[in-house]
Amino acid sequence: MDAIAPDVASPAPAVLVVTGVGKTYEQPVLADVSLALHAGEVLALTGENGAGKSTLSKIVGGLTAPSAGSMALMGRPYAPASRREAEALGVRMVMQELNLLPTLTVAENLFLDRLPQSGPLRFGWIDRKRLRANAHAAMAQVGLEAIDPDTPVGELGIGHQQLVEIARNLIGNGGDAGSSGSSGDMRVLILDEPTAMLTGRDVELLFEQIARLKARGVALVYISHRLEELERIAQRVAVLRDGRLVRVDAMANLTPERIVALMVGRELGERIDLGQRRIGAPLLKVEGLTRAKAVRDVSFEVRAGEIFGVSGLIGAGRTELMRLIYGADRMERGTVALAPTPGAAPEPVQIGSPADAVRLGIALITEDRKGEGLLLPQPLAANVTLGNLGAVSRYGVVDAARENTLARTQIDALRIRTAGPAQPVGELSGGNQQKVVIGRWLARDITHAMRVVLFDEPTRGIDVGAKFDIYALLGALAREGRALVVVSSDLRELMLICDRIGVMSAGKMTAIYGRDEWSQDKLLAAAFAGLRAEDALVADAADLPETPGVVGMRARAPTRNVQQGNDDPRGSA
Repeated sequence: MDAIAPDVASPAPAVLVVTGVGKTYEQPVLADVSLALHAGEVLALTGENGAGKSTLSKIVGGLTAPSAGSMALMGRPYAPASRREAEALGVRMVMQELNLLPTLTVAENLFLDRLPQSGPLRFGWIDRKRLRANAHAAMAQVGLEAIDPDTPVGELGIGHQQLVEIARNLIGNGGDAGSSGSSGDMRVLILDEPTAMLTGRDVELLFEQIARLKARGVALVYISHRLEELERIAQRVAVLRDGRLVRVDAMANLTPERIVALMVGRELGERIDLGQRRIGAPLLKVEGLTRAKAVRDVSFEVRAGEIFGVSGLIGAGRTELMRLIYGADRMERGTVALAPTPGAAPEPVQIGSPADAVRLGIALITEDRKGEGLLLPQPLAANVTLGNLGAVSRYGVVDAARENTLARTQIDALRIRTAGPAQPVGELSGGNQQKVVIGRWLARDITHAMRVVLFDEPTRGIDVGAKFDIYALLGALAREGRALVVVSSDLRELMLICDRIGVMSAGKMTAIYGRDEWSQDKLLAAAFAGLRAEDALVADAADLPETPGVVGMRARAPTRNVQQGNDDPRGSA
């Protein structure tokens, strides 16, 4: 094990000091961790899934109590009994899994514990005008100006929800518009995988806020598996492995390759071999798929043995496209076709619900594992076998021995870090939770063959080492002749594993590139193509003469639900 480097000398005072902190559930998950956070500094906290990053963050953020050790905040003993108590003391946390109420509006979620009141007595009357103004100011910090604050959070995509969660934690304690951009008495901010669902433009907005918080003397802990981000914003890095701190050093002293080696305990190569695959005839064909302005006239096909990537900005319609194919949302127009037998031409199928999709051999690994993919309080075994109860039950009664055997098969195959099949899934790290979701489909595949697998952000929140495990799994599924569709916000990931990449922009698939055609510049340009086309339409409409008979009114510009042709001169596949 590497020796822990002494803390880098800092002229700034220590805001938070963690000494010998440990945590034990059924087995130790964190042991003897000692760290100091300094004012105006970003400390990168890295490690594999299950290394203890989230556990340490939850201890600091008041979500769980340590089994050993102590903490001090601004020189005073610090032992928060709850997240609310930690926030009152100036310690805030943006968790990897979102903590928003989907039925409330964006504005209400942002100011839930500080809703502005009106009226002479202010007994429960919410000042809606001031609430919206405050929300606008807070949303502007993270690039959400275009979203109506009165929109229910449940109607937003997961990426936009992530930005709302970040904005909520950047709001000052005053709650007014004037203090929305202030850190208030915030002393420590923990960001747990904040960019896992964000695209480049949103990441830059976040980094701007981090720079402002540093200038105000806030100490930041930044947890991410994206090492290029750590190089940009962190001054020091702390590496956890198997619950222990193996290195604390200046970021300038460590290369990305060395950080990865410290995380996994071995060197990793930079290339991935997905094995020899035979790409056959089209297995899935989508034509003219449309739902309001979210997905508009999208057409493509995926061949047996092929990995087809889908890239684009947040709000481009990627997740909505997957949900339409899977039957989770109802399409307004278009068809989904599947080949009835290997080599045969795809034939239109009726998919009115996820049950229809599953019956036809279509699987979806959702991007929101917490909200849509898992039963967090339930054991790992119950989650893995949920999609294949017939294989582990007799006469409607689950056979615990069969259930545990099937679960252990997936634990071993996917290298899930767990105390055993009986451990609640909610206690696992985010990456291991994702593996459980994938394991459920693999367990079902024993009796019900998957022909098409839709992966929506499959490596979100997964460490570098585990990503390669997922890539290898994708390669194995493709070698078996399945058609894979992979949505990812990581362009380099798609370029590494995919045979072709389709780019979504403003609900349309603006381009499809083969491996010998794409470049990062081309993919980014295509991601903005739909937005530029609509901006041009709006600009043209603004130049039209005033509508006859209507004083002071111009012809209305087309909105984003106007149907447009494909921007790719080669057309859709």
